[in-house]
Amino acid sequence: MAPRSIASATISFGLVSIPCQLFSSARNSQKVRFNFLSPDGTRVKQQYVDAKTGEPVPRPDLVKGYQFAKDQYVTFTKEELKALEAEATQAIEIVEFVPVEQVERAYIGKTYYLGPGKGGDKAYRLLGAAMRKTGWAALAKYAARGKQYLVLVRPAGDHLVLEQLHYANEVRDIAAVPAGEAEVIDAELSLAVQLIEQIASDTFDPSKYEDEVGQRMLEAVERKVADGTEITAPVEEETTAQVIDLMAALRASVSKSGKSGSEEDGPEASGEASEEASAGSKRKSATG
Repeated sequence: MAPRSIASATISFGLVSIPCQLFSSARNSQKVRFNFLSPDGTRVKQQYVDAKTGEPVPRPDLVKGYQFAKDQYVTFTKEELKALEAEATQAIEIVEFVPVEQVERAYIGKTYYLGPGKGGDKAYRLLGAAMRKTGWAALAKYAARGKQYLVLVRPAGDHLVLEQLHYANEVRDIAAVPAGEAEVIDAELSLAVQLIEQIASDTFDPSKYEDEVGQRMLEAVERKVADGTEITAPVEEETTAQVIDLMAALRASVSKSGKSGSEEDGPEASGEASEEASAGSKRKSATG
């Protein structure tokens, strides 16, 4: 079944305009969703209530407000908010081209597919070919649903993809996150690289993986629909934290993968690092 377009848009840069169709990249209908029910099985509805009186407030009476201090709000009418919204031109206005690898993944939000609109095949194909040849992607402004978005348009094979980006002030600086200060030992690094290479793949194949929890839920739904089978959780085994020797754990992991390390990466080659790890393990045992 062919996907259905969710919006029309026009890519513009210079004097070139490319009519496009926007498609969702995700199949949200595949997710397991539950509804809230009352004890008698009737579906319940959400209500907004006054925090002071506890009385329900009808939707037409709701007013939007921005909290600028504790329990203090400045309110806006629908007309005032409408005047502040971006004009929904549905234009994807390219402002610059950047190397695609320079866009950090932390900035990427939602992803959409772009297809050519009526009469846009030639320009659509040309823009994609030009970006593939140069390795550049397009940063653009996109106004829709009263908001203005920063987006990245990049090629994906013969197609174009639109990625909604976070603005700079919406992304936390990774430098604020602790990175640890432990020293990486060459012998440990060699074993870690060997373990990575043993389970590495040359291509990304997402079809090898599935949502196991979602599948269990669907199967449980089918059983309940059929005979009302009660679902019980398995008994969790109690686990205790253990102090492990990093080198020993790496060697065991490499061995478990079914491949033995080369002499260069083996215990004999680790030399001083192995002795240091062994000494560290003895010190942990003595103090533990």
